[in-house]
Amino acid sequence: MKLNKNTRRSFLTKSIASVTGAVVASALPISAFAEERNSDVLPVDDSHSFLTKPYLQAPSANGMTIMWLTNLKCLNWVEFGETEKLGTKAQQTTNGMLNTHSKINCVSINGLKPNTQYFYRVFSKQILDFQPYKMTFGEIISSEIYSFATLNPEAEQVNWLVMNDIHDRPESFRDLMQLNNGKSYDFVFLNGDMFDYQTDENQIVKHLLNPCSLFSTTKPFMLVRGNHETRGKFSRNLCDYYYNYDNKEYYSFKMGPVFTMVLDTGEDKKDSHPVYGGAIDFDKYREEQAVWLEEQMKTKAFKKAAFRVVMMHIPHFHSDDAHGTLECRRVFGSLFEKYKIDLFIAGHTHEYGLYEPNLEHSYHFAIGGGPSKGTRTLTRIEANSKKLILKMFKDDGTEIGQFNMNSKR
Repeated sequence: MKLNKNTRRSFLTKSIASVTGAVVASALPISAFAEERNSDVLPVDDSHSFLTKPYLQAPSANGMTIMWLTNLKCLNWVEFGETEKLGTKAQQTTNGMLNTHSKINCVSINGLKPNTQYFYRVFSKQILDFQPYKMTFGEIISSEIYSFATLNPEAEQVNWLVMNDIHDRPESFRDLMQLNNGKSYDFVFLNGDMFDYQTDENQIVKHLLNPCSLFSTTKPFMLVRGNHETRGKFSRNLCDYYYNYDNKEYYSFKMGPVFTMVLDTGEDKKDSHPVYGGAIDFDKYREEQAVWLEEQMKTKAFKKAAFRVVMMHIPHFHSDDAHGTLECRRVFGSLFEKYKIDLFIAGHTHEYGLYEPNLEHSYHFAIGGGPSKGTRTLTRIEANSKKLILKMFKDDGTEIGQFNMNSKR
């Protein structure tokens, strides 16, 4: 879904609201690939425009990260507040300097109240000329006012949606989200292989960020790479376009009664396979994650959680015998058993399936389908301190099956 000039202008305003209150600055690293990335931007005219609507990342009880893309380098900021009057300003800073050299904008707002609705609007101020002792600015554009809610640390329930293996079919986001039928959810998790391989920024905007704007202005999405996200000339730039917890590709978070660990399974072939040209080292990377995983499983948050969930792209059972599958089984599988996870969610195989605990794995095991019509799936999880219900739906709206799990703690 490409935004043309008229569409973009429909959600822009050229006036800047007066701002009062404290400035909240975020310190986020800017990719070393920024200049290379910006050589591959969308072909647009010279007018000052947004390439995407703002999208939410990494929600917490006291913060939210907001990202958006512009077609020109700008001075950018977010205005936010508990009412539509906004009133407080946040900007992206690195080592005391505001971001003026990247068209990807990422502002983390911290110090917010838990379980509170906030309204926000993003602004971008065109830089016409950047001299050593003088900056000349042009037009200021702004988005519509949107809203988000910070997490409730005392929440008794969490609901989320999972999609996987979209494979460059942007229409699937709308098709699958319609299956939720307007039910409430806290976030959307994208469990790998959103693309076939990484080509340029245009692909990321058209096939991920703009389709996700169906929900991502008000509900955050989280993402983990699949094996196809590690392929292509732009694969090393992809991480600049989203922001995970701790700014890593593997991470954990607790929402309500659920403690979730996200693992980055890497490639499915051997590192030595000639198609990679000796440019990957996923075996070592998975070993690194296994050390981190065990540390997470020893925390109080993990031990006390009513439900312990793992989400990653390549399933270590009910799949194939490729190198990546077997390595995930070797380095992660024994830890899942030792520390007793409750639910595992994956994709990759393109064949959906729900597997009860058995001799291979003592936990419930879900694999989403996709990407072709008739095999695409939306998975919905609802959990409170007593019960977790997972339902998987095929893209025609029929329910494939469900898990009904009682807490063991």
